[in-house]
Amino acid sequence: MGRVSTSVHIKFNEYTGLKKSEAYNSIRNYLSSKSTSRAKRLKANEKRGSKSLVLSLDDHEAVEDVFNGVNVKWCSHVSKREEHSNASSGSEERRYFTLSFHMKHREMIIESYLDHVLREGRKIEFKNRERKLYTNSESHGWSFKEGKWCSVPFHHPATFETLAMDPEKKEWIKKELVKFIKGKDYYKKVGKPWKRGYLLFGPPGTGKSTMISAMANFLEYDVYDLELTTVKDNSDLKRLLLDTKRKSIIVIEDIDCSLGVTGQKRKKEEEEDQEEEDEEGKKKKASEKAFYKERERSRVTLSGLLNAIDGLWSACSDEKIMAFTTNFVENLDPALIRRGRMDNHIEMGYCRFEAFKVLAKNYLEVETHELYGEIERLVEEIDMSPADVAENLMPKSDEEDAEVCLMRLVKSLEEERENLRTLAEEEVKKKAEWEARKIKKKKKKADQEEKKKKADLEVKEKAADQEERK
Repeated sequence: MGRVSTSVHIKFNEYTGLKKSEAYNSIRNYLSSKSTSRAKRLKANEKRGSKSLVLSLDDHEAVEDVFNGVNVKWCSHVSKREEHSNASSGSEERRYFTLSFHMKHREMIIESYLDHVLREGRKIEFKNRERKLYTNSESHGWSFKEGKWCSVPFHHPATFETLAMDPEKKEWIKKELVKFIKGKDYYKKVGKPWKRGYLLFGPPGTGKSTMISAMANFLEYDVYDLELTTVKDNSDLKRLLLDTKRKSIIVIEDIDCSLGVTGQKRKKEEEEDQEEEDEEGKKKKASEKAFYKERERSRVTLSGLLNAIDGLWSACSDEKIMAFTTNFVENLDPALIRRGRMDNHIEMGYCRFEAFKVLAKNYLEVETHELYGEIERLVEEIDMSPADVAENLMPKSDEEDAEVCLMRLVKSLEEERENLRTLAEEEVKKKAEWEARKIKKKKKKADQEEKKKKADLEVKEKAADQEERK
């Protein structure tokens, strides 16, 4: 008779299929607090922004834990799987933990201890984590060692308090974000994945990227900057999104330039207006065609993007925000920006007086000035982006005070008004010239038709004369 083992072993892999295991991360965080005082071999990692080292359980090392008087044993393992199909690819490291305990404690371990470990691990991760800004790697360069995303610490200083926007609109957005992070049970009740989409649109320099940073800082979320042109195909796009963590904002900036996702309506309008395009418009269209041709190596389609953000795959992870930015919302396909995918459309407009006051307080630390009346009249009349207003308000030397900066802004606004007036006059002139050319072209065409009629009439009369002579 062989010896009968009384131990039970549970294995926790780093990856479960295509997705990185959240349980593995929670266990690793939990064991890091135990291994410092109990393990014989530790790994020391230098954490950016911290003077101390982060210690964790080394590979092939074990540590014991006690829960409700029961002893358990955790072991860290690394295995290498050789790739026989391609010898140059080397090997892939597979990491996993094993939990060992006496079989008589099976029920207590499964029902109580594991929940305790995962819960404490998540608390430790949230407490010690350094918020990150991620960007995706080239699809062909993925490996288990380097991963699909590379990151840097996220330290963007933008907040809702410093964001140049109407105060009432900012408060409305903040309340909606608070409602979202508390809405886990509500989303489950209505049968929707716990996610929300935001479309930020408006002219360049109106603060779309700054708004995303302010949202991330307000929620204390990580940010994933997804570059679609480096993604090989729809399958890799799904893998990328599956490898993102909860409590994060997934950003696709300038979505209208990332892929050919413009709507059929725009294409039809372009075909109708093709006859009236001038030479400059044709050159621009050729340039756009070359731009998209340059990105044909990415085979991500509009359908693949829609399925990834709002299809069956979107329900594989919770508590995420999708944020798209664009300068030209009218160019996007209606299927991409419909409610349910992009739940909230936020227009980032030109700088008006309320936004100006926020900028003046940020840059000059003034809340009122005798020039405010004139500035209010100008900013309500002239379309100037918050970025341009901020540049005028920023002191260029130690000698420049608030009045100098405000006067520079007034001058810049007046110059912009004159430029707009000149452009309007030129536009009227161009329109008149175009109308004149159109009338001239129509008259020329009428003259040609008249000449043709006369020529046809002469031919007919000549033929009639010849027939009469015969």
